[in-house]
Amino acid sequence: MSVSDPHSSHISGDHSAAPSHTGFTDKLELSAFAFQRTRLPMVVADARQDDLPLVLVNDAFLELTGYGSEEVLGRNCRFLQGEGTARAAVAEIRDAIMTEREAIVEILNYKKDGTPFWNELHLSPLHDEQGQLTYVFASQVDVTNYRRVQAFEEAERRLLLEIDHRTKNVLAIVDSIVRLSKADDVKVYSTAVQRRIQALSRIHMLLADNGWKRVSLADIVHTQTEAFGAEKIEVLGPDVMVAAASVQPLGLAIHELAVNAAVHGSLARERGALRVSWNCVGEGISLEWREEGPPVPSKRSGRGFGNILLAAVVENQLGGKIRRQWCPDGLRLTIELPSLERIAGSLRRLP
Repeated sequence: MSVSDPHSSHISGDHSAAPSHTGFTDKLELSAFAFQRTRLPMVVADARQDDLPLVLVNDAFLELTGYGSEEVLGRNCRFLQGEGTARAAVAEIRDAIMTEREAIVEILNYKKDGTPFWNELHLSPLHDEQGQLTYVFASQVDVTNYRRVQAFEEAERRLLLEIDHRTKNVLAIVDSIVRLSKADDVKVYSTAVQRRIQALSRIHMLLADNGWKRVSLADIVHTQTEAFGAEKIEVLGPDVMVAAASVQPLGLAIHELAVNAAVHGSLARERGALRVSWNCVGEGISLEWREEGPPVPSKRSGRGFGNILLAAVVENQLGGKIRRQWCPDGLRLTIELPSLERIAGSLRRLP
């Protein structure tokens, strides 16, 4: 059956539905018109020439990339690649062309002005009647906004997981505070619990103010000690940033030391003073807590919750060590901490 038979309604293969030579010519013109006017960026590369130069580009492609036709025709599409383009995506495109198969590849490309955009590239090989690869057709979809939405949703999911994780940590700490705080008097017990919850709240707000990221060690010390007499306290040390997951236990440790100094140590004395300093030791830090005041006993009896909490957060959670030394003029306590970055992801709950 001839494809030019005007009375036939049967179409086979790739034959045109147009019943005349004029109609076939019109089809080619319409195809070229559609190629140029469509809003979908399209290009055609000549597979018969070395390096597959572009031989056709449409207006949508030029609008997307910011180039003029004279700047892209005769060039390989790699001019769209840049510093952030993944080598794996380039290799996938190259393999699809070499094996003459259709492929969809997401690749980071760059416009003429350097603006990056995520390009969902659809590749299709075009063969002649002998089955030889002659052209490679590629349509492109700018999926940058879609990628941004994906990134936002992923960030939101991570934030929700982080909030859930931090909430559980806070509740575990509160549970430990309530269970382990001890006092014979109800009012004393209530005050002790309230004071520790408030210390936890101050650290929580400090984290929030820093976007739940790193917090300065100096800010942690100031936040937990200034309520006990800022004029008596000296804070010295290099700029050290503490990983978010380590901020709460470290803040509680500083709080317990400050309370002990205010009740039993140098801050309870009129002429007493406190000096908190630290130095970097490799990836970790060495923090010195020096109380200066009248003589104190060489040993202290009892193991209250303050000491239990201090040991729990410094030794169990932060992986550190505590050394105490009673001097004639007061207490000298040293806390050795390893890399807070390394241990931040493996904190254990309090006893």
